[in-house]
Amino acid sequence: MGFLKFIQDILSVPAILVGVVAFVGLVVQKKSFSEVISGSFKSTLGFLILSAGAATLIGSLNALGPMLEKGFSIRGVVPNNEAIVAIAQKTLGRETALIMVFGFLVNILLARITPFKFIWLTGHHSFYMACLISATLGTVGLSGVGLIIVGSIILGLMQVLMPAWIHPYMKKVTGTDEIALGHFGTLGYFVSGFVGSLVGKPEDSTENLSFPKSFGFLRESLVATGFVMIIVFIIASLAAGPSYVESQLSGGQNFLVYAIVQALTFAAGVGVVIYGVRMIVAEIVPAFKGISDKIVPEAKPALDCPVTFPYAPNAVIIGFIFSFLGGILSMLVMPLLGLPVIIPGLVPHFFVGGTAGVIGNATGGKKGAMLGAFVNGIIISFGAALLLPALGNLGFENTTFGDSDFQWLGILISLIGKIFK
Repeated sequence: MGFLKFIQDILSVPAILVGVVAFVGLVVQKKSFSEVISGSFKSTLGFLILSAGAATLIGSLNALGPMLEKGFSIRGVVPNNEAIVAIAQKTLGRETALIMVFGFLVNILLARITPFKFIWLTGHHSFYMACLISATLGTVGLSGVGLIIVGSIILGLMQVLMPAWIHPYMKKVTGTDEIALGHFGTLGYFVSGFVGSLVGKPEDSTENLSFPKSFGFLRESLVATGFVMIIVFIIASLAAGPSYVESQLSGGQNFLVYAIVQALTFAAGVGVVIYGVRMIVAEIVPAFKGISDKIVPEAKPALDCPVTFPYAPNAVIIGFIFSFLGGILSMLVMPLLGLPVIIPGLVPHFFVGGTAGVIGNATGGKKGAMLGAFVNGIIISFGAALLLPALGNLGFENTTFGDSDFQWLGILISLIGKIFK
């Protein structure tokens, strides 16, 4: 298990995985020792910078969440990928690790022999998906070697088919064919892009917003992000009340000062994420040329969803807000349909909703970013609620996955399991 754990840790940490792939790509191109070390380190550092920015963002969102729950008396189930995986690892650790390792090999094989030339590099999502697959296949009656073989094939297929599905829209986002999107929110992203193509035009982009001269500062995306988030945080802090914020969250700091600092910290986190993404793309694309030339012809790296953020920063914030509104609407409707109430988690709505906004903007401009992300918010809310009963049967209570591909695949495997029982 020691060597298996070592391999699992490499594959589950995107920064290490990207660094290793960059190293291999540069070595097969016979780059100099200095270039190999520089490219590998910069790729790894880029991902660590991205992760540091993401952690900053999540810290601010974790401060905003309790204010919204307190201020608006929100109660229900909060989707949390990390929590459910932590529970599952108590009984499924070995199966998850083996599916993840062999699933990556299946991914490379499929990219080598099929038209789907995508190498999945979002390691933590591979880990979550391997966990979901191992758990749900157990309900079908599979175990041991059979479970690991079938699970590895499913994971490998997901890692090439999901980037392939969203790639036509991803090319509209980036304007190139060099990088792909590797994030298991594909269903929501595709629907967002499709909705965008129906309601708007790409040239009416969120990045071409016009403002009166006195609001010209909003043309700078980070300033606009900070401005919008200050409004959101102040509304939430006023709703929660000064006494709650200062006694439970701010450590005694004035509640308005705390709200403003958290909002600007959020904007700073966005800036760090964008810097990290640019560093990764600048290093991994030329390094990947070696892999596409010598190992998997025409291969493309499938990267985490923040890779889309630099292409339309305004659409990220618009997508976040409208995806969250979709989650709020869903939360109000669910009790009327007899479904469990899903609290719209700020973290999935920011990362998944923001990406849905970027893709909706690429196909339908402002209208696409707003409506596409709004529909994405509804999808991941109802998907979380519909997946919950299946996970409950497996022993996972009061938490569920927050991204759409985990949801539809988990529901599908559960339905297949019922047919064969």
